[in-house]
Amino acid sequence: VAAGQLKRKEPETNEDILLIRAMRDSNVPKFLEQDLPLFGGILMDLFPGIKVPFVDYGKLQTAIERTLDTLNLQRMATFITKVIQVHETQLVRHGMMVVGESGSGKSTNVKVLAQALSLLYEEKVVDKDGFYKIVDCLVLNPKSITAGELYGEFNELTNEWKDGIVPKLVRDCVG
Repeated sequence: VAAGQLKRKEPETNEDILLIRAMRDSNVPKFLEQDLPLFGGILMDLFPGIKVPFVDYGKLQTAIERTLDTLNLQRMATFITKVIQVHETQLVRHGMMVVGESGSGKSTNVKVLAQALSLLYEEKVVDKDGFYKIVDCLVLNPKSITAGELYGEFNELTNEWKDGIVPKLVRDCVG
């Protein structure tokens, strides 16, 4: 799916490069730091001699840095990379979760990306993916409620369906 999307956006680019980019964009954000050299080695073995240029996220990176400044946060290169990786993941996935240890920056990552994308939209910057839009974040704790309360449930006694929080939030966002 990801390679096909890239091919449609960049039909003139070498297919090996598009495939490597798709694999990299889909997988690198999920790897631990120590796994990256191994993944890079596997890609070099599968595609010898192919050098893949990294995508320039100049305007997005600038917006991320400005957002960090606005929030009085430090411009750490590793954090900026993680924010861009979340963005890349959203480009190739229909849904995703940001997971990690407490205090590792998950919520801040999502908040910074949302504000940076909104900032670019407000400044009328156009991207080829159409992702620079106003972002509203709806946060909920799925561990605080039952699965039925979260997604909805069917009552066997009354034959009635009762929506949960997620369907309601989706309808509110779409409507």
